[in-house]
Amino acid sequence: MSTRVQPDFGDAVLGKDLPEPLEQTLREAGVRRADPVLAMAALMRALALAPDHPAVLIALYRYYFYGHQLACARDVARRALFVATQALGLPLLWRDVPPKALAGARDDPATRFFLFSLKGYAYLSLRLGDAHEARDALDLLRALDPEDRVGGALLETVRLRRERNPYDEDEDELDGDAARIPPVATAPVGRGAIHG
Repeated sequence: MSTRVQPDFGDAVLGKDLPEPLEQTLREAGVRRADPVLAMAALMRALALAPDHPAVLIALYRYYFYGHQLACARDVARRALFVATQALGLPLLWRDVPPKALAGARDDPATRFFLFSLKGYAYLSLRLGDAHEARDALDLLRALDPEDRVGGALLETVRLRRERNPYDEDEDELDGDAARIPPVATAPVGRGAIHG
């Protein structure tokens, strides 16, 4: 399936040509990451400057993800999905995206942003105990990325193992895979990203 990408969205995903105030605010959030209050204040300023900018969403997602605020991280992933579908000219709700392979899964930054956002959303849904949501997101991811360019197959394996043994309280398996599940994007986003 081919998509119509909004001009410059792919560059925005890669953190190129950030407006100076936005780059400065994201850089401040990165510098302040050891102080959650100051880092969040900087992120909120960045959000006010550019609420739909991929670099802001990635930084905010990483802040919540690495701060173990998984429900908040999933909310950001949901927002990233909406922004990505809009930029790609896809149906705005991820559930309405036709389950056909997306051109660009290998190398198009905008498409990969969408796919990694979907994968992050699935991962967080699984971690938050929302097995049906995780399953649905991973089913769509498999259809959109049949060559497994973003690595959803590994997460699907973990999900299926969990489905067979729902009372397994061992989070190590899922946590071990988390390191191989890049939050939202394929690469560091701008010099101001909280975690590169």
